[in-house]
Amino acid sequence: MSTETDDGHDDHHHHLPAVEDWPRGFGEASWWPFVTALGGAGIYIGVALWIMNDIVGPLAGPAAVAGSVGLFLVGIYGWLYHAFITKFWTRETSEHGHASLRWGMIAFLGSELATFGAIFSYYFYFRAGAGWTLPEATPDLISSLILANTAILVASSFTLHWAHVALRNNDRTNFLRGMGLTILFAVVFLGGQAFEYFEFIGEYGFTWNEGIFGSAFFGLTGLHGLHVALGTVILGIVFLRGLLGQYSAEKHLSVSTASMYWHFVDAVWIFLVVVLYVAAGQ
Repeated sequence: MSTETDDGHDDHHHHLPAVEDWPRGFGEASWWPFVTALGGAGIYIGVALWIMNDIVGPLAGPAAVAGSVGLFLVGIYGWLYHAFITKFWTRETSEHGHASLRWGMIAFLGSELATFGAIFSYYFYFRAGAGWTLPEATPDLISSLILANTAILVASSFTLHWAHVALRNNDRTNFLRGMGLTILFAVVFLGGQAFEYFEFIGEYGFTWNEGIFGSAFFGLTGLHGLHVALGTVILGIVFLRGLLGQYSAEKHLSVSTASMYWHFVDAVWIFLVVVLYVAAGQ
């Protein structure tokens, strides 16, 4: 669907459902963050129902999780499309508009910090109790795999920063190179984490059922892995838009916000490694 703006510019064939904010009539107010939040909350509710399958039935939990994931992805799509893509070519590059979207990302990261903080608090509370011991099935947590994976994720922050600086200097070639390297590092990290899970569960029998530490370990690393996967998708979208020439030294807001998210994910991982890997047996 092609539309034309008041100043005569073609709107580059944007399509529903996210050409305009939804529902209409609310000015700049957006319902997409609320749709995303409902989907995120539904995932937690679905997991709780999954755990209580003997009460609510075996299919209630998986169905709730699947539906909530779908709602979450729809909300993310609408939110990002409305914020960054629709009217991209005709949007002004005023600092006021950029600041409002950056503060929106900061607020989102604050909610993410609260989520991780709640799970870490759960772990610290039980860790401080008397008689704390690691499960017998706990493998050696400090290995070459975890060290390499951590180095790869930290390196991805540097390559992303390099790409962002290159873009602000109108160096499109190095911007694309840096973005490509960052996405490659992200995929390798996810592969390393999947391999670690395979080793821990298959060879050592260490699962999320191994007491408080097992549930905290898989809960936190799994939640972080989900964030890395989502960040990889976001970086992939930024990379594709870069290939289409949609960024310049003046227009790079979504690159900035994607970078904020990725650096946050990296910082959480470093804290997670210190708490769950290095200090687990102390």
